Amino acid sequence: MQAHKSKALDDYIEYPQATMAQRADDWYEQIKRRHSIRQFSSRSVPQHIIETCIKAAGTAPNGANHQPWHFVAISSQNVKREVREQAEAHERRFYEGSASEEWLTALKPLGTDAEKPYLETAPWLIAIFSQKNTQQDSGKKKQNYYVHESVGIATGFLIAALHNAGLATLTHTPKPMSFLSKICQRPDDERPYMLLVAGYPSEDATVPYHALKKKSLDEIATFM
Repeated sequence: MQAHKSKALDDYIEYPQATMAQRADDWYEQIKRRHSIRQFSSRSVPQHIIETCIKAAGTAPNGANHQPWHFVAISSQNVKREVREQAEAHERRFYEGSASEEWLTALKPLGTDAEKPYLETAPWLIAIFSQKNTQQDSGKKKQNYYVHESVGIATGFLIAALHNAGLATLTHTPKPMSFLSKICQRPDDERPYMLLVAGYPSEDATVPYHALKKKSLDEIATFM
């Protein structure tokens, strides 16, 4: 049996604690400027930037290092239009009857509705898929583990990378999302996880005041 081998941890960088604190403060100041917006500019974004951000997402920790994700980056105007048409059809059913009153009340401060023009306006849509199995080089499939958690972490990495690059983002989860599998031509053992909108904010982009209300540290963390 072949022995397991490990690579030396030669790319870790340790900083003085004062530097660590400053870097932590700087990152917090940067990431807290990330906002979900719904008004995007049609200005183009080079594909290389999207590619690099997806590569960053691919470094996320995951179950058994199976990397159970696939990202479909969409810039085609025709495909974006198809995504918008399908998404809005589902959203209309949501707002016109399938959503509970409690859910609609929770969404009201955000000002959302069934119209999703940004799905066609923004330069990039990134459809994120989770993979139940991973194809091996031999052609056989192996089961993936902690799929939902792994893809969630990778999605967080992607959102942070896009923000760090200077792009605005919006997470979009139409229900159901099965139409994305067909549009993106993904196999049956993959499931749509999220649709991420990425690009520049339009000149009239706004952020709902409700979305700016974040819980305090005491509300979200306990130190023991």
